Amino acid sequence: MSARNRRLPRGRAWPLTTTDITEHLGPLMTHVTHLDFLTGVDSGSIVLSASWVAPLPRTYGRGIHPDSVGFSLYVHPVPTPQRATIRPLLRAQALPQLHTWITQGLTATETWRLTPHQRYWHLTDGRLTHVDETG
Repeated sequence: MSARNRRLPRGRAWPLTTTDITEHLGPLMTHVTHLDFLTGVDSGSIVLSASWVAPLPRTYGRGIHPDSVGFSLYVHPVPTPQRATIRPLLRAQALPQLHTWITQGLTATETWRLTPHQRYWHLTDGRLTHVDETG
């Protein structure tokens, strides 16, 4: 994708490509309902995030369209000079962890599947960590 079409601010780049993600997830990509490359200027230390979009109760007017239920992935932009060091970290650590998280989510209990979940990968001082949130 050309720089003009991707709408990223100067000096920002995505640390992963669609190919990186599909190669690591393989057949699990059928459970990814949304893949987005964010265009904001700053996501803080977040470099990758994923969420489970749960089917919310329809009796309270908060229904979720069935096509939206599944996993959503978000690639956050990073400073262009850091992309070359961040990409191998994400490929070696975050993408295998994402694969495991999706696999576990697909076999999780009904209680887990009926609750929204998020996972954020942060890069701080060259160290990649992840944080899970529920609800």
